[in-house]
Amino acid sequence: MKKLLGLMALAVVAFLAACGSSADEGDPDTLVMGFVPSQDSETIADTVEPLAEELGNILDKEVEPRTMTSYNGVIEGMGSGQIHIGLIPAFGYVMAHQDYDVEVILKSVRHGSETYKAQYLVQEDSDIESLEDLEGKSWVYGDAASTSGFLFPASQLMDKFDLESQAELTSEFFSEANAVGAHDTAALEVYEGGADVATTFDDVRDNLEEDYPDIKDKTRVIAHTEEIPNDTVSVIPELDEELVTEIREAFLSFNEDDEMLQVMNDVYTWDAIVEAEHEDYKVVEDTYERFQDNISLE
Repeated sequence: MKKLLGLMALAVVAFLAACGSSADEGDPDTLVMGFVPSQDSETIADTVEPLAEELGNILDKEVEPRTMTSYNGVIEGMGSGQIHIGLIPAFGYVMAHQDYDVEVILKSVRHGSETYKAQYLVQEDSDIESLEDLEGKSWVYGDAASTSGFLFPASQLMDKFDLESQAELTSEFFSEANAVGAHDTAALEVYEGGADVATTFDDVRDNLEEDYPDIKDKTRVIAHTEEIPNDTVSVIPELDEELVTEIREAFLSFNEDDEMLQVMNDVYTWDAIVEAEHEDYKVVEDTYERFQDNISLE
C-alpha cells in the first residue's frame, strides 16, 4: 500500500509540474489555488471561477483554480510547490503542515460556527440503530484524507471498540470499506442502497435536497463525532510574508461580498471566513499523531 501511495504521489507531482506555475519565487505571477469539491467535481468546478477571478483582481495577479480528485493531490501539489493556496480540511492541513510546513491562515464558518461534527448516515428502514450495530456492515466515505469523512469516525470507532489498526477497522469490523470521492457521493451510496453507512460532514443532505427531495425521509443519522475545526485556507511556506498578508486580507474581504460568499457556500457550504492559526487544529493533530501508525491514506 505504501509503495502504491508513493507511486500515486509521484504521478500527481509529475502532472502538476507539467502544468507549470512553480513556487520557486516567493511572489509568483500566477497563484494556483487547489481544492477538492465536497460535491461532484464535474458539476461544481466551474463554480469557483468567479472566486479565483475576484481574488486575482484584488491581488493584481492571475489566480488559477485547480480542481483535484483527492485531498492528497492538493497536499502533494503544495509539497511540490505547484499549488500555492490550498482549500483543505483540518486533517489534510495537519498532514500538509507536518510534511511540508504548510501554514493555515484562515478557516471557514458554517452555520455560525467555527466547528462542526461528522455524522453516521444510514437508510431510514435500516436495522442499524447505534454504532454497535455497524459491525459487519459496509462503510463508505468520501476521501481517506477527509477529517469528517474518515479520520474522526475512524478514531471514534477504534477507541470505542478497542481496535488496534486501520486494517482491523476496515477489514474485520466492517465487512467492506470504500472511499468514493466526495461526501455527497457517500451519502447517495446509502440513499440508493449501495452501502449500509456513510460518514460525512453534518449535514451533507442539505446540499442534496434540491435534487433528492426525499433524502431526509429515506435516510437518518444515528450518531455524531466530537467537534471538528472547520476547513482551512492554507499556504505554502515559500510565499513572501507580504503576499500571504495580502491573500489573507483578500479572502477576509469576501465576508463583505455577497456574491463571493455565495460562491464559497456553493463550493464548500462556507458562510464566512475568519483568521486561524495552527493551535486551532491541535485536536486534529493530536488525533492524527495518535493514529498515524494505524491510519493510512488509501
